[in-house]
Amino acid sequence: MDKTRRKVLGTAGAAVMAANLGAGVAHAQGTPVKIGMSMPQTGGLGAGGQAALLALRMWVEDVNAKGGLLGRKVELIAYDDQSNGANTPGIYTKLLDVDKVDLLIAPYATNVTAPIMPLVKERQKLLMGNFSFQVNAKVQHDMWFNNAPWNDAKGWSEGFFDMGKKGGGKTAAIFAADAEFQQNLANGAREIIKSSGLNLVYDQNYPPNSTDFSSIVRAVRASRAEVIFVACYPSEAVAIMRSVNEIGLGSQVQLFGGGMVGLQFTPIMQSLGSLLNGVTNYNSYVPGMKYPGIDDFFKRYSERAAAAKVDPLGFYLPPFNYATGQMIEAAVNATKSLDHKRLADYLRKNTHQTIVGPISFDKNGERAKSAVVQAQFRNIQDNNVDQFKNTGKQIVVWPDSEKQGEVITPFDKARKAT
Repeated sequence: MDKTRRKVLGTAGAAVMAANLGAGVAHAQGTPVKIGMSMPQTGGLGAGGQAALLALRMWVEDVNAKGGLLGRKVELIAYDDQSNGANTPGIYTKLLDVDKVDLLIAPYATNVTAPIMPLVKERQKLLMGNFSFQVNAKVQHDMWFNNAPWNDAKGWSEGFFDMGKKGGGKTAAIFAADAEFQQNLANGAREIIKSSGLNLVYDQNYPPNSTDFSSIVRAVRASRAEVIFVACYPSEAVAIMRSVNEIGLGSQVQLFGGGMVGLQFTPIMQSLGSLLNGVTNYNSYVPGMKYPGIDDFFKRYSERAAAAKVDPLGFYLPPFNYATGQMIEAAVNATKSLDHKRLADYLRKNTHQTIVGPISFDKNGERAKSAVVQAQFRNIQDNNVDQFKNTGKQIVVWPDSEKQGEVITPFDKARKAT
């Protein structure tokens, strides 16, 4: 009797356990995989951030249409950091402690990402970087992976100064915002100038978000510098270009540009129009660069962007944000896990096929091989957004592997090139 009772209870207990296990699995399958981030949606970086966020949402829709991750739908939680780095540590603390997100993506840009690096390292969380620059150089977090095409400052500006020297330049000038990204970039440029034999005749920092650059442009002109490197953010880039075109830099200038963020954004290119002619500046993608899947992405993106009223072309940030989703998807599918250390190990050891080409990482979570290009604006017309869809308006002039044409120097000649 007792033996029979124990057998019945044992059978019932197993059934209850099985039922509870099944309920747990069903609950897990019904719980979304939460991916959290902040993104500049207002403020100086807002235009780029909105376009980047649209691309990430496209990836979420695509991965959910395939069944999600680990059989669970993906939910993207994104807060507006207002382009202000003071806001990001609190946002990421909330994402981890209140929203209980499974994975993290960094906000777009250096100055809003740098403040969260100590937090994610202390919490031992994987962080997918988003077009920031050298934020992990000092922190040395072993679970950081940046989607940007650059590595160190050499990949940004070495080609720029090399082309300036080949054009006959012997003197250089730098002006940069006094903020983390711009100073990281400017410091790299200073090192390259020192080793290249160029003579640095002007070097000036300015307060971030400055709007009047007339005094700086006049001082640069007075220095007679022949190769002029600028490190700035979008709103500053617009003001700088207007001052340059109003005041001029002098006929001695061979090359101007280099590290100006914002000249890649369609609304800014459209508003500046012909004022861009002759500028040689870094970029991540221009028409004519071919990667598997990129054309289909831009076709779908442009339709969504028109409805959302964001950057209509989306060449700069959107495809790289979609690629971030692709890398997350590949890592989760390969490891069958959301464990941050396992995902980081996979990301570090493998090459990832994305719509912006193959991506692999070095020990610091930056690109193992830089894919930054320098492109020169030519024959840009005013009030014509469609022109930027075509080749021949932004000519890749460096590196040789991506070159679409030769750089034109001096700057005044390039401004008139057709």
